[in-house]
Amino acid sequence: MRVISGKLKGRVFDGDNILGTRPTQARIKESLFAMIQDRITHSVVLDLFAGSGALGIEAISMGCCMCYFVDYQSKAYDVINKNISNLNIKDYSKVYRQEYSSFLKNIKEKFDIVFLDPPYDTDYISKSIELLLKYDLLNKDALIVCETSDMKNIPSNSSLNVRKEKKYGDKYVVIFENL
Repeated sequence: MRVISGKLKGRVFDGDNILGTRPTQARIKESLFAMIQDRITHSVVLDLFAGSGALGIEAISMGCCMCYFVDYQSKAYDVINKNISNLNIKDYSKVYRQEYSSFLKNIKEKFDIVFLDPPYDTDYISKSIELLLKYDLLNKDALIVCETSDMKNIPSNSSLNVRKEKKYGDKYVVIFENL
């Protein structure tokens, strides 16, 4: 896997071999970051269901001031820490091996950008958005970037505004904005 833009552009990192994860395809990642690039600099980012940390690493490369990486799998946790060390981005990173709902219930930080790319065929996107709103974890104008294989996993009755929706083959990216 490779960083596609920013100060780490071209750097290689691990993560395409974590059981149960499916890294965001390069073309989707490139398009997704083009849609939000004007919001990344100086932002506080949450990469929930982080896997290898690819989305958060890309956000750090593009200038976010802090990224929280959260994944429950020990292999993912180890890979994220290794990638952060190898890319020398510890000063911009906090890594948690924790179940997503427990993390959201206990964190006190507010986020500017949240990446939600959970295992497909789950209701984790809806549940995560519900908890982000319930615990008031989003700054005004925060973005929630969701990747899914099925639009039924995207909440339709959220108080968030849909900023962008795009289909890539059999995958969907939906970006919500907290107005």
